[in-house]
Parts: sequence; structure tokens; C-alpha cells
Amino acid sequence: MRLMLPLMPAPRLVAFTLIGTLSAVMLSSASLSTQEARRRWEMQRQIRLDKFEQVLPVAMRETDIDMWIVAVKENHTDPLWDDLGRGYISGVGYYVFTDRGTPRIERAALGPSGYMVEQSGAYDFFGPSSMLREFVSARAPTRIGVNMSDDIGAADGLSHAQFGQLQAALGEPYASRLVSAEQLVSTFRSMRVAAEIVAFGEAAGLATQLAERALSNEVITPGKTTLEETAWWLQDQLLARGLGSSFDMPSVYVTGPDGIVATSSARLVQPGDVIMIDWGVQLMNFATDVKRVAYVLKPGEAQPPASIQSAFDKAIAVRDILKPAVQAGRTATETMAAMDTALAEAGYGVIEFNRPNADDKTDVVYGFHPVGNTGHGSGPSMTTWQPLQQTFTLRLQHMLSFEFFAYSPIEEWGGRKLRVPIEDNAILMEHGIQFLHPANYRLLVIK
Repeated sequence: MRLMLPLMPAPRLVAFTLIGTLSAVMLSSASLSTQEARRRWEMQRQIRLDKFEQVLPVAMRETDIDMWIVAVKENHTDPLWDDLGRGYISGVGYYVFTDRGTPRIERAALGPSGYMVEQSGAYDFFGPSSMLREFVSARAPTRIGVNMSDDIGAADGLSHAQFGQLQAALGEPYASRLVSAEQLVSTFRSMRVAAEIVAFGEAAGLATQLAERALSNEVITPGKTTLEETAWWLQDQLLARGLGSSFDMPSVYVTGPDGIVATSSARLVQPGDVIMIDWGVQLMNFATDVKRVAYVLKPGEAQPPASIQSAFDKAIAVRDILKPAVQAGRTATETMAAMDTALAEAGYGVIEFNRPNADDKTDVVYGFHPVGNTGHGSGPSMTTWQPLQQTFTLRLQHMLSFEFFAYSPIEEWGGRKLRVPIEDNAILMEHGIQFLHPANYRLLVIK
């Protein structure tokens, strides 16, 4: 095929057009930096103040840790750096939290400096990192928590070299009093204050809105648009809004009789496809994890086939079966047993992931992982891939991904089952599960 190239405008016109476009982008960016950047910082500041005042004492006392030291190094910050207020680090630095027997935990920044941390109002004392030994000796802690963990990434920020440096800086007897702070970190992050719920809800709302726009004719033209073009559209929306992605490239995928056909690839979206998006938005130190599902109409169809719509409806019905099983005071393991029982009593098959039964039942597998500061969080987890977190106890205001997959037989597929993924972000409140954004309830349609 011979390609016909359009006439190109004159070079000066091209230059003026590019300059004009660049100027508009720069003006937009300047507006964002002087208004939106401060708004986001102030929200994170409020979260930090409330968590240091109300959550940190609980987290330290429940774990019997009377001093918590978070070590940071220039160009090697801890996963909790944003939680703790950021700050410029030259060489090494330490955030030091001490339980001195009063309602308020003492907070010191030894090394971290600059506007972000100093203007936050969160710290009582600033000093050089060189005074760590003197500072710790004056408080004589018996158990010093540090961020090292075999299982929880957010609680494992202390590198091998930093551990040795910290021991040398402390000297004995304090170098021998270092213990893992993994449970402290889990509690600190998973006990939520009101401002966190507001901020996370904003991020989750953006994630669901953009996913639903992506699964529409605004973005997708069947037979012309690829899965990866849809994923890149989502990435561009994040870039334009100064947002991050929870899981790198969004997963835009098609599921058929034999399972997933393709994910975020050059495959064209075709009529008859069942297409899903699994992704998350990062905003103000929060990361969401949501899914949406759509059907691409075939020529002559005005709505999805009854079998596809029925499979989706059966999936949505699972939500109300599982909600009552999630209760504060239960461990994640106990919660999983209660969910299994509820599903079986309601007539659903309880299966392993992607291993549906060869029958006419709808099968279900769930993965209720924590969400919050990361797409897969550090709190109690009703999943198979976070075994330590299965032992943790659910608390009120615990944020979780209400995620499950329902497999229903499709007559046109010879009885093979369609996997319908449902995932929304929720919070556990006194009277049960509540959603932090409009939960999925409709099968989207692409014409």
C-alpha cells in the first residue's frame, strides 16, 4: 500500500505551534505547582499530625517498642519517607520516636532538614545525625524498633550496610537492643485517620472514573484500538494530572473461553471481547487498586448477550455474600474461613485461583488484600500471597481491596466459564464494610 503523506506546514509555523503548545503546558504546570502542590502537601501534613498523635502511641505500645528509629541515607530513603515528612538528607539521617511515658510520643529528626519536614509541625526536635548516640543514651530505651522484615516490604527499608552503620553509631548496649518493627509499621499504616479516608477516596474516585472512560468509545474503537493504546491513554491521564500509577503499566486485558487472551499488548480490541482494566492511581502517598469490566458489542447487538450479562450479575451478587464475614476483631485467617463458609452455604463453588470446577455452578476465589499507601498494603490480608499478614487482626477503619473473581459457565462457550473480576476499595467500619468510591454495579458497553 502506498502511503500518502499530508502536506507539511511551513517550518516557521511549526516552530510557532510548538512554542505555543510548550508555553501552554508550562503555564498549566506553573498553576499546578502553586496551588495543587500545596493543597496535596497540606493534606499529607494533616494526616501526619493526626497519625503521630493518635496512631503512633498505639502502634508502639502494642508492640512493646519504646523507641523507633527509621534510618535514611541520601538517595536511599525508607519506604515510609513520605509518611514521616520527607526532608533533605545529606549523608545519613534518622527519624527517632520515643515513648517517654506521656500520652504524646516524642519525635526527633536527626539529619533530615528542609521546608517539607521543618514546616510540617510534626517534630519536636531537629539536630545533626552525629548526635544519635547521645540522644539515645539520654532516653535509655530497652527495645528499639528498626525497619527490617522478612515479609513486609514497607517495613524493610533498612539495608544491610545501614544496619551496620546504625549499630556502630549507637554503640553498646543499644546496638544489641534492635528489634524488627514490622508489626509497628503494619499498625501505623493500617490504622486510618479521617484525613486519610478523604485523600484515599479522592484517589480511588479518579481511578474508577478514568477506568470507565478508558472502557468506552471515547478511547476504544473496535477493530482499530489496541490494548496497549488504551493502557497508554490511562498513563497520559495520570501524567496530565500529576498522578502516579500503583502498578506501573495498567493491565488492560481480554478474557475468553481459555482465560486471558492478551494484556496491554498490540492486540486489537474486537467485537465480542470481554475486556477488563486492573490498575491503581497514586495520589498524596496513597495507591488504589480497582477493576472495571466491559463487553464490546458485535454488529447487530444492542446489548451484551444474556449469558455474559448473567455471569456479571452473578459476580456482583457475591459481594453481599462476603461482606458480613469481614468483621473487626477477627484475624484475617478467621475471616477467610468465614467467607468460605458463607460462599458454600450460598451455593457457590470455593476454588483456587483460576481453577474453576467443571460444573454449572458459579465458582469464586477472593483476594482481599490491604490497600492504602501502596496498592498491596501492610495490614491484615485475606490472601494466599501474604501469609504473615493472614495472622493479623482486623481493626475498624482498615482499608482493603474488596477483590474477588467469579467464574460462571457460558453456553456459547460449551459451558466453559467466564472469569469476571470485581475489585473495589473499601473500609471496615463499626457496622460493616463501606466503599470508598462508587462500587462496580454495571457491565460497561463499548459499541
